[in-house]
Amino acid sequence: QVQFVESGGGLVQPGGSLRLSCAASGSISSIYAMGWYRQAPGRQRELVASIISGGSTNYADSVKGRFTISADNAKNTVYLQMNSLKPEDTAVYYCKIRLKVISMLYDYWGQGTQVTVSS
Repeated sequence: QVQFVESGGGLVQPGGSLRLSCAASGSISSIYAMGWYRQAPGRQRELVASIISGGSTNYADSVKGRFTISADNAKNTVYLQMNSLKPEDTAVYYCKIRLKVISMLYDYWGQGTQVTVSS
């Protein structure tokens, strides 16, 4: 089992910044990738940003240039620095960790943290 501690969500005004963090613990073997997803009311969950073990990153077009994903592999922690926030960034943000066990990949999800961008 994998446990998560997510933090950093909250209410922020448009143009503001937030930093999300997600620390994983438990039966963690080899981390293949970590990422952040979000889900707004009435919409499907979507990828925000991901980082693989080698350090390569991937971002949704809507957040490029505003969000930065990073990871501390020693702490099994992934971060999401969010700048220039917009009301359309409002959503529940979920972290995901993908573990590689032998030749299989397994995904585990955090519990989610609310981000609200509003004046």
